[in-house]
Amino acid sequence: MNNTKIEIIDPRTVWIGSDTAQVDLVMYGDYESEACAKAQDIIDQLLKQHRNTIRFQYRHFPLTKIHQYAHKAAEAAVAAVQEGKFWEMHHLLFAHRKRLGSISLKEYASEAGVKDKNFIPKLVDSLYGWTVRADLLDGVDKGVRDVPAIFINNVQFAGKINGASLNRAILELLPAKQRKRA
Repeated sequence: MNNTKIEIIDPRTVWIGSDTAQVDLVMYGDYESEACAKAQDIIDQLLKQHRNTIRFQYRHFPLTKIHQYAHKAAEAAVAAVQEGKFWEMHHLLFAHRKRLGSISLKEYASEAGVKDKNFIPKLVDSLYGWTVRADLLDGVDKGVRDVPAIFINNVQFAGKINGASLNRAILELLPAKQRKRA
């Protein structure tokens, strides 16, 4: 029997944006959700707009009762983390949210640059299932019940998720001199 322990890189260590950012955005989401895909587009714009002042992290919160492929898609994203290809995979999953079966996931992984020859067996064996579940449970502990759920500096954003309201919330957290430049 093989007792080799597999080290899994935790997706919670993966951020995009400046390491010196004053504002952290975290979104709990589901790869099959239209609303999450739209929220991601808004966040991508905010990341461009606030290049040095915000950073972003995505957490998995698959709504498996209504989205049968969301959990495996999240596992595929965690698999991509293992090779430093999370953001490539993340954006592909949202772009193709209506086609998230195993064969499609393998295609997206390849397109993202994931080289693991055991990608499908690892998905079948749910190697990353507990990692996804940890995000889900963490979200539940923080009060997440639906997605997208956005946290700004660890406080759940209660407003309407659109560019203007998120931008306003970010600007309120920046020092006055930085607000003028943003």
